[in-house]
Amino acid sequence: MKNFTTLLAGSAALFAAPVFAQDNAAGTYDGFYIGGAFGGEFVDGARDDRLVFDGDFDGNFNNNVRTVTGADAFSNGFCDGSANGREFADGCRDDESGFGYSVRLGYDTRVNDSALVAGFLVEGEMSKAVDYTSGFSTTPASYTFARELDKSIAVRGRIGSSPGDGRGLIYATGGFAYGQIDHEFITTNGVNSFDVVDGDDWQFGAQFGGGAEVMVAGGLTFGVEYLYSSYDDDDAYVAVGQGTAGDTNPFILTNGGTNLKSNAGNFDKHSIRATVGYRF
Repeated sequence: MKNFTTLLAGSAALFAAPVFAQDNAAGTYDGFYIGGAFGGEFVDGARDDRLVFDGDFDGNFNNNVRTVTGADAFSNGFCDGSANGREFADGCRDDESGFGYSVRLGYDTRVNDSALVAGFLVEGEMSKAVDYTSGFSTTPASYTFARELDKSIAVRGRIGSSPGDGRGLIYATGGFAYGQIDHEFITTNGVNSFDVVDGDDWQFGAQFGGGAEVMVAGGLTFGVEYLYSSYDDDDAYVAVGQGTAGDTNPFILTNGGTNLKSNAGNFDKHSIRATVGYRF
């Protein structure tokens, strides 16, 4: 993230420094444009994620899964990642980063023919970053809850400065998004049944970030952009049933089943992108 901030600041200086003493170019960053963005997608993994359990079906995921002796069936531990095997000692892989891409339509206007530029855009995005949370039971077995932002649509405003000859633009952006989050469950437990509830769920979110771009010949623009996205994602869970397990199985011992999910809550991701656009 620090490297991107340095890149963004350097790009802004590159666009602005040579042109401070010149007049604003008439018509630049003033009107409709189409464009796209592509780059890296990174899940926000700076959290102590774990699996949580609802064993009494009251909607509160605040129970422990107990064995017939009363021991904690998940005392082996949890990790913020994807399990490598059945045992906690096998370790976990990090959350999965990936490439994302988007298309956008927007409109900007120069405020009173000054260096100030204000506008809005509508953007459709596809993403491949995956967030994992895993737990390990004393059986032993591993349980991994996975979620991925499949696609989204966003409406954002943006405001920035286009000084000098007006061919460079430095901007901040923010707004709202609506995305489909896909959920998946992977386990080495072969006896219980596992059903993902609300597996493909559309959720609202918020976005904010900033960027810089430069206009080249014929209305074509190139730039860099950072975007942080946070989606409300607390509905999906896994319903664990008996399957072929015996009656003393910890998941079904108390009430015939258990619900489980990640405690992570919001699905948060960072996007570092290259942008391209064409202005009419």
